[in-house]
Amino acid sequence: MKSDDEVKSALLITLALNKENNQNSWNKIYEPVNFFVGKSDDITYYQFKDLAEKVYGTNATIQSVSSDKNKLTSFINETKTLEPPQINSMPIFNAAIQPDREKEIKGFRFMGQRFTIDAAIFQRLVTREVGPKGESCANAPFSDGRMLPKGLDIPSAMGSDEALNILKAQGETQHACYPENMSKMQTYLSGLPTENWTQNLYWGWLYQLRPLLDEKGNGYPSFMQNTAWVRKELNTFLGSWSQLKHDTILYAKQVYAESGAGGPEEKDDRGYVEPNPYVYARLASLLKMTNEGLEMRGLLTASMKDNLGKMEQLAVSLKTISEKELNNEKLTDNEYELIRSFGGQLEHFWLEVNKDELAFKQSTSQRDYLNENPAAIVADVATDPNGQVLKEGTGKISEIYVVVPIDGKLRIAKGGVYSYYEFTWPMSDRLTDKKWRELLNSSQAPALPSWTDAFVAK
Repeated sequence: MKSDDEVKSALLITLALNKENNQNSWNKIYEPVNFFVGKSDDITYYQFKDLAEKVYGTNATIQSVSSDKNKLTSFINETKTLEPPQINSMPIFNAAIQPDREKEIKGFRFMGQRFTIDAAIFQRLVTREVGPKGESCANAPFSDGRMLPKGLDIPSAMGSDEALNILKAQGETQHACYPENMSKMQTYLSGLPTENWTQNLYWGWLYQLRPLLDEKGNGYPSFMQNTAWVRKELNTFLGSWSQLKHDTILYAKQVYAESGAGGPEEKDDRGYVEPNPYVYARLASLLKMTNEGLEMRGLLTASMKDNLGKMEQLAVSLKTISEKELNNEKLTDNEYELIRSFGGQLEHFWLEVNKDELAFKQSTSQRDYLNENPAAIVADVATDPNGQVLKEGTGKISEIYVVVPIDGKLRIAKGGVYSYYEFTWPMSDRLTDKKWRELLNSSQAPALPSWTDAFVAK
């Protein structure tokens, strides 16, 4: 904290929250956000409450605080022992401008910015932790070098060899300390128990995506055993992660290769589920966790509970179908019907989410409302104090064609897949979703990452 006045203001807020039912009202917001995103990375009411009780006792008041200057001095000194945040809010700290890093980023927050593991990965792979290309890691910390991260840093740290290979080809690993810090993050993340990955919905969503990073070997369809598919899965991971960063409510679409047509001699509308059983199993667990967690906090209507239950069952069914496909077992008519109805089920959930929105009620039709709210979104994930921000976004849903086996015959199936974008943008002109969608429809939209050329036809 930069000054004694900041400490005094935070102490007054703490005393106010101690009054009557203020703490309960505050906690009704604070605790559900913990469940969704995670614990605060900043100093908040709870740390100040404990310090106030330590210095002033359990019945501190404004009068007792203001009348005892010695205790106030003691309290201010105690606050200096509190741990600073792990994340620097993602503008990059510049030691030349702010010589005392801890003083600059350490402060009391009414609700606090939440710690997320992807932000922690970024923090360790940009300046000041990472420096200019060719410089020795022994010179850390650095004041310049890698001012913005890459989205691929996240899957690479989570174990994707292909993501790291792409970063190497782009020259990112030549930055001082990058290989060392990436190795440390990979070791740390690979050693985390399941309890860490399921501590809240944000972590749980990343955990649900992790199986996409595993390269598929024997037992998987041949179309999943090549570089193009590995990169397609990276694209899916990053598209879903972009949605996560955008919404912070952990909702993202899952990719499936759905129904396709057979040869000209017959029409076969039976579909196919991309066989990723671990993804669907973890998605089902995440939906169950969401349902139970919201119900326990009194934040769930009967309709919401019913829909979350249906989504969980749908994920379980996709897991079952995936396992049968991998074991070359024949699907039942009901399972093929579920695949046929998959789009309709997603539409049902979409309608349930939007039915109470004023704009939806005022729209002339569901189709018009859908056209006005397409899938494309964009989000800031990091800031370079020199004037640029890193944007992660999704664009229009692309069609994917895959040759899949159905009853021993090869069919061409068509489905949907994210289009993923990463680009820098002037800090002074932060994009809204509306402006981003307009940009996508213009001739000035940024190009897709070059590594997607392995599976994108242009």
